[in-house]
Amino acid sequence: MPAVRCVDVCKTYRQGELEVKGLDHVSLEVGEGGFVCLSAPSGGGKTTLLNAIGGLHRIDSGEIWLADRRIDGLGKGELASLRLHQIGFVFQAYNLIPVLTARENVEFVMEVQGVPPDQRRARSMEILEEVGLKGLEDRRPAKMSGGQQQRVAVARAIASRPTLVLADEPTANLDSHTAEQLMELFVELNTRHETTFVIATHDQRVMGYARRIVRMLDGRIVDDTEQEAA
Repeated sequence: MPAVRCVDVCKTYRQGELEVKGLDHVSLEVGEGGFVCLSAPSGGGKTTLLNAIGGLHRIDSGEIWLADRRIDGLGKGELASLRLHQIGFVFQAYNLIPVLTARENVEFVMEVQGVPPDQRRARSMEILEEVGLKGLEDRRPAKMSGGQQQRVAVARAIASRPTLVLADEPTANLDSHTAEQLMELFVELNTRHETTFVIATHDQRVMGYARRIVRMLDGRIVDDTEQEAA
C-alpha cells in the first residue's frame, strides 16, 4: 500500500481577476519508506502539493490518501490530529519557539500528544543525540547556528515517530556543508526507521540524495524518474 496517493488533484488560486492553477490534475504515489524529491521552479506547484498532502491546503477536486485513509474530506480537528500523530513537518524557516530550549522545542509536540513528562524528556534526549546535538539540549535557538536549529526542527518533526515527513526547501538557509549533513541525516532516518520522506526543493544538492525525482511545472507533473541516490 502506498504511503501517499494523490488522484487527479486540482487546486486553483485567485490572483486578482485571474485564476491560477496551483495543481492541475496531479496523480502521484509514494511507497512506504520512499525518499522522493518534488522539484519545480518557483510557482511550479511543489509546495502546494506538499501542503495538500499534509492537509494544510484544501484541494478543489481529486483525492489524497495517506496509507488506507482518505484525508481530503476530513474536518479541521481530524486533520490536526492526523498531523500531530502521523506527519512530521520540516520547513525552510525553522519555526522553533525562541523562549524554549532545544529539548523543550522537541518535547513540545509530545506534550500536546499527552506523553508523560519523564517519557518526553527521555525521548527528546535520545532524538537530540541521534541528530548530533548531544550537549546542546539546554540551548535556546538564538544561541545556535542555522544548521543546529534545523537539526532541532528535524528532531521535533520525528519526535512523535511519524510515518511520513514532509520537508519544504529544508536546505534553503544552509551552507553546502551543513546542507550535506542534513541530507545525510534524512537518509539515515529514512533507512533506519523506514520513514517516508517527501521533500520539495529546487536544490540540486538535495536531489542528488533522492531515489526518485518528480519534476513539476505550472502545477503539473512533467517527469517522474527513479535514480541512484548519492
